[in-house]
Amino acid sequence: MPRIVTYNVHRCVGNDRRLDVGRIAAVLARLDPDIVALQELDVGRRRTGGVDQAHEIAQRLSMNHHFHAAMEVEEERYGDAILTRLPERLVKTGPLPGHPRVAALEPRGALWVEVQVEGRPLQVINTHLGLVPREQQVQAAELAGARWLEHPKCQWPAILTGDFNATSSSIVYRTLTQHLRPARRLARRRQPSSTFPSPLPVLRIDHHFVSPGIEVADVFAPFDPLSRTASDHLPLVMDFDLA
Repeated sequence: MPRIVTYNVHRCVGNDRRLDVGRIAAVLARLDPDIVALQELDVGRRRTGGVDQAHEIAQRLSMNHHFHAAMEVEEERYGDAILTRLPERLVKTGPLPGHPRVAALEPRGALWVEVQVEGRPLQVINTHLGLVPREQQVQAAELAGARWLEHPKCQWPAILTGDFNATSSSIVYRTLTQHLRPARRLARRRQPSSTFPSPLPVLRIDHHFVSPGIEVADVFAPFDPLSRTASDHLPLVMDFDLA
């Protein structure tokens, strides 16, 4: 059964304030995913030792990867990635619009990769939305529109995943569930799936949204000591089948 994990890795700095790319890779290796969506990666940034975190994690997991820089300052980049050991191709990367009246907020983006699962194409879109509700709403509307989910190439089955910084009571959630289904509500088993903050998770702000054609078997957030320490988010795991 295929497994996808979304994980905000907090630039690989844990709750103990220790920078450790290998620890993030170890959390993921224990989960043995086929597809990984990562947020908050540093690539070539001085604050984290100039390491290409996306490449380093992918290499440790023996996966291919695609990285999208939501923010670039000279040679330093910061953004999101999709990793997989399955056959894949990059479809699209791009920025998401910001707050219509506040220009100084952190840039956000999305990354779309087509993955071959059991010989069938699966569209996977990874994103990390902003912190301000109005900003999030604009970004969710963009993802739901013609550039992403309604793009002619975004044929079902599809998964939209990532850190949405929004709970199930938000406008963002309602916007996206007009197009896709929340995986948590489809899971055959009910398991703990809150992801933030990782030491004592009470918020569900990381999500998997799925199209028809995807059968969700399980959704859970591992709560072992390593996962609770490695980042300020827990990874969110989804096991699924293509109908």
